[in-house]
Amino acid sequence: MASPAATLFDLTGEVALVTGASSGLGRRFAEVLAASGAKVAVAARRRDRLNALVASIKDAGGEAMAIEADVSDRPGVVAMMDRAQAAFGAVTVMVNNAGVPGDGRSLTLSEDQWREVMNVNLDAVWHGCQEAARRMAEAKTPGAIVNIASILGFRAQGGLAAYAASKAAVIQLTRSLALEWARHNIRVNAIAPGYILTAINDAWFKTPEGAAMAKAIPQRRIGDLATQNPGRYSIAVNYSEGTGAGINEYQTGSNQQPYSKINGFAGLVKDGHDAAFMKLCVGDIYPWNS
Repeated sequence: MASPAATLFDLTGEVALVTGASSGLGRRFAEVLAASGAKVAVAARRRDRLNALVASIKDAGGEAMAIEADVSDRPGVVAMMDRAQAAFGAVTVMVNNAGVPGDGRSLTLSEDQWREVMNVNLDAVWHGCQEAARRMAEAKTPGAIVNIASILGFRAQGGLAAYAASKAAVIQLTRSLALEWARHNIRVNAIAPGYILTAINDAWFKTPEGAAMAKAIPQRRIGDLATQNPGRYSIAVNYSEGTGAGINEYQTGSNQQPYSKINGFAGLVKDGHDAAFMKLCVGDIYPWNS
């Protein structure tokens, strides 16, 4: 008999599309979704890494396909959605994860640098949301959209003005779309990660400056990709039919801020929290700082 947690986060029958899936958080999101039973289309510009990810998912018993895509313009997003739909059927879980750091002091930041950050971090999220939602609404199919924001959408850090502005916009976009699309049974939520160790920042966190930042975090460490467990992504579950809970039928417009595994999203549905609690989570922000 399947455990309650396994049933709650079962994505069998769902089709997920994850952008920026060639490494880091995107790769982990794809692995978790596939392990939970979804068919997963992984998209990014680095085809070789996507192929390796697809092979890994298939070796673990999942279903996945690779789509080489540039999401910085609408035609690229439309083509990506077309390919995923042709292979697996209508996309019911959309994860807009692709992003660029865009570091640079604001006084010297060029127009091209600013535009690159906005094209990938904001415009691509908008195009992904709108294209996925249009197809869900036309098919009258419930769906879940998860946008990847950042804690810098809530706070400031020197040298990252463009990045912070783009992520703050993603947070407000998520709330606005959640409000508009609830009538179509399309939920839109965001995850705003803290500092998670990836191949991109590994070298920096080994510097004195990086080590000092890690020590400033309450746990005195940065997050580990391996701790990003399925409970975090219950916002991607459309309904838990058969469990009698309807656990995520109404959760939309939220912005999750996970810093570590300790107070993960699964904490909202365990240890005394009633299942009905999550039906009321609309537009809430959870500051997971511990």
